[in-house]
Amino acid sequence: MITGLPYRPCPLILAAPSGTGKTTIAHELVERHDHFVFSVSATTRRPRAGEIDGVDYEFVTREAFRAMIEADALVEWAEVHGNLYGTPRRNLEEAEARGEHVVLDIDVQGARQIRKRIPGAVLVFVFPPSADALWKRLTARGTEELQEVLRRLRAGRQELEEARHFDYIVVNDDLERSVVRVRAIVEAESHRPGRVRELEGVVEALRADIDALVESRGASGFPAG
Repeated sequence: MITGLPYRPCPLILAAPSGTGKTTIAHELVERHDHFVFSVSATTRRPRAGEIDGVDYEFVTREAFRAMIEADALVEWAEVHGNLYGTPRRNLEEAEARGEHVVLDIDVQGARQIRKRIPGAVLVFVFPPSADALWKRLTARGTEELQEVLRRLRAGRQELEEARHFDYIVVNDDLERSVVRVRAIVEAESHRPGRVRELEGVVEALRADIDALVESRGASGFPAG
């Protein structure tokens, strides 16, 4: 009896304008559901208070980061405000080996690189419910200067142009609903024929069982009912 088919896990890319809540969605997804793991990015920036190496980021020197680029050890990378950020290739490889969906919380530039290098990745663009909601989220902590908030808003306006190139759009109007929506997207993607491991073997085995059933029933006829 077939109760499920073994599938290849898919890298899940979450991108969005700053303040939309994609990072919260990513962490909630990992905490609530098995078979999801968060991809820890590498960066050359200095750790902030409370940040833990290997948990929040993999903090490396600029020289080490450049060596990773040269070794093709990053599936995407970018320089942002003078610091380098990137996704180690091993994050994806190790997650796939464990049968886990790796969740990448990256910007649209990184998502564009992933699209070219990892065709099987699933790209989800997260929308804010409104411009006012985005403003409130960016200013809620009270730790950003006005000019920085405005810079993030302008950058977000530009990033919205990339939404058309993603596979799915999720509006983060409610965290609970957003996590459920993203989880449903991954569940659906896991059932694509191209992700089923050894599909041809499964099909042939089931066809052989049908042939045997037809042959036996044809010889004996239907049982009396």
